[in-house]
Amino acid sequence: MTMLELQHITGFGRTPVHHAVNRLSADTLIIIRPRHGLHIAPIDLARERMLLALRRDMERFVIRLAADRASLSHRNQALHIERLLRERRATLTLDEFNSLDRRIDALVLEAAGEPFLVHTLRPLHTLYRRIGYIHHRFMPGQADLSGTIDHHLGILNAVANRRAEDAVKASDALIDYMGSMFTGMEAGIDPRLLDCSIEPLLGT
Repeated sequence: MTMLELQHITGFGRTPVHHAVNRLSADTLIIIRPRHGLHIAPIDLARERMLLALRRDMERFVIRLAADRASLSHRNQALHIERLLRERRATLTLDEFNSLDRRIDALVLEAAGEPFLVHTLRPLHTLYRRIGYIHHRFMPGQADLSGTIDHHLGILNAVANRRAEDAVKASDALIDYMGSMFTGMEAGIDPRLLDCSIEPLLGT
């Protein structure tokens, strides 16, 4: 696709589309090919499984900082999101959960209070939010969000109550849960969902 085509599809002007594409390119989600347009980067499950170990270590550092440094406002926000997740646990849609997930990520990073971490972790959050979306949306029998919701509840509760060790354990449990998604996806996902350049079989 071209920048101009993206402008027409999204309804946004040249500047915001340009900024968005550059950000997604920096996050390794879009490949910019000069004079040949834009290409959505294929999802490399082996690479993203490997990077999960990096995210685990970084999340441990961030979540401990967040639990130690959380202000009253941060703690109240965590409790508010926790209550909403508990109330809507059985009815939350995937899009609604992803919106809350972004809020939780932003809240934890804000509570940690180290701006450098935002630039480091944001691309990883984006990569694994995409993996979670594909897992819950396209893998047979995986539409139920209760597992991922419960893991996020554990993180929110620990941060809200400033229990750093519990927060680290909850973070590790979430990463383990995410790691379990890869096993099924590596064997059971349509390759076209991972690479948009793959031609369909028999024209389907």
